Amino acid sequence: MSQAIKKIVIAGGGTAGWMTAAALSKLMGTQLDITLVESESIGTIGVGEATIPTLVFFHRLLGIDEAEFLAATQGTYKLGISFENWRDVGKDYIHAFGVTGKDCWACGFQHFWLRARQLGLAGDFGEYCLERRAAEAHKFSHLPNNGLNYAFHMDATRYAAYLRQFSEGFGVKRVEGKIDQVQLHPDTGFIRALKLDSGQEVDGDFFIDCTGMRAILIEKALHTGFESWSHWLPCDSAVAVQTQAVEPPIPFTRSIARESGWQWRIPLQHRVGNGQVYSSSYQSDDSARSQLLENIEGERLTDPLLIKFQTGRRRKQWHKNCLAVGLSSGFLEPLESTSIHLIQQNIVRFLRFFPQSEIRQVEVDEFNRQSEFDMERIRDFIILHYKVTDRDDTEFWRYCRQMSIPDTLAAKIDMFRETGHVFREANELFVDSWQQVMFGQGLMPERYHPLVDTMPEQELADFIRQVKAGVDDALARLKDHNDYLAGFLPGDQQRAG
Repeated sequence: MSQAIKKIVIAGGGTAGWMTAAALSKLMGTQLDITLVESESIGTIGVGEATIPTLVFFHRLLGIDEAEFLAATQGTYKLGISFENWRDVGKDYIHAFGVTGKDCWACGFQHFWLRARQLGLAGDFGEYCLERRAAEAHKFSHLPNNGLNYAFHMDATRYAAYLRQFSEGFGVKRVEGKIDQVQLHPDTGFIRALKLDSGQEVDGDFFIDCTGMRAILIEKALHTGFESWSHWLPCDSAVAVQTQAVEPPIPFTRSIARESGWQWRIPLQHRVGNGQVYSSSYQSDDSARSQLLENIEGERLTDPLLIKFQTGRRRKQWHKNCLAVGLSSGFLEPLESTSIHLIQQNIVRFLRFFPQSEIRQVEVDEFNRQSEFDMERIRDFIILHYKVTDRDDTEFWRYCRQMSIPDTLAAKIDMFRETGHVFREANELFVDSWQQVMFGQGLMPERYHPLVDTMPEQELADFIRQVKAGVDDALARLKDHNDYLAGFLPGDQQRAG
């Protein structure tokens, strides 16, 4: 397509649609005419309420004020995820957002820790991670030079409303209506316009599909195909409910493994988001709903919402003059809170490849290659939690332990088990997280790097002690999460209590 891209049409609102609108209008708004089409009568899933630290940098890119954002979304801070009963029933650990210990030029901190542990010179691996210690102590503060890695818990519906106001301030036009038909150019197969149920036509040069799992543009109109990952990630259902908060919010998400899946608890300022993710092959919808309701605290604010999904990815995230963002591009269960990260990745990547004068297939192909890499590496990280476990108490967990896994994940597990190494490939998202989760799930390396043996025992002891002392000192400077949050919010919007 060799025409200038001036008119952008975003199909669908919610988190994906309004994040896209916010970024395009803020960063390229003077060059683009942006229209977002959504219908008030079509609900959004709205349960993507936990994030990872990349959202902090997305907000900085857009110039979003953090205190204003937290007040608008009833948000809280998040330092990691507590994985309870995942390794085995009664065995818990926290996957924190920070870096554990200090690496050297040849090997990671885990190698020094492994030898020190053998010699009785080191405590638990998590003792050397500030974010892990802060999460356990329910503490938080902003530290200079991004000294504390953090993300947010937030009300997803309020977030979309906040970004709508933000986007409209930069000229985004919102059109109310349901998409009745996607009209294609007869010669090229490119999208020409969206016809709404009112009869109105919204034409554009480029279309962004934020219609969720319906994927009205990228799949129903353009037929890009879907690659299922359900044989590796067998959970295909979720039930969600909101409850009144009964205690101050804690700075981490809780992920509690159940017999056929897992339960989430996400603490906001005013309420708690709860849900159960499960495999319908091993648990019925009624059983999952009952189990969730038996394991929540506080007054119920909503009726349980049943969600059905299939894990996998669209075979092309960008096809012709259409880009899929959010659930229309694929789905990975929310175990590591990566849904919003993948939204912003596609947005930022699109801006880098923006086809100002024409759509070039070489850029489309590279975009799709990078998107595929991102999703597959996150997929592998999520599968890790299910595969490397001591649980064999139910049919579901026995299946997970015995199932085949992608070669990319098998290689990572074998490398860590045999050598203690974790290598980051290209720009994959997770780095320190791999060893945190593998240690947490009970995978211990058979050896450490031989360089560590060149360090005298006393020097090793001093090094380990200094690392912990540094974490202890930083931890002492942090405040109670609840107190810090209340003081950080704008004066007229501070939380009561």
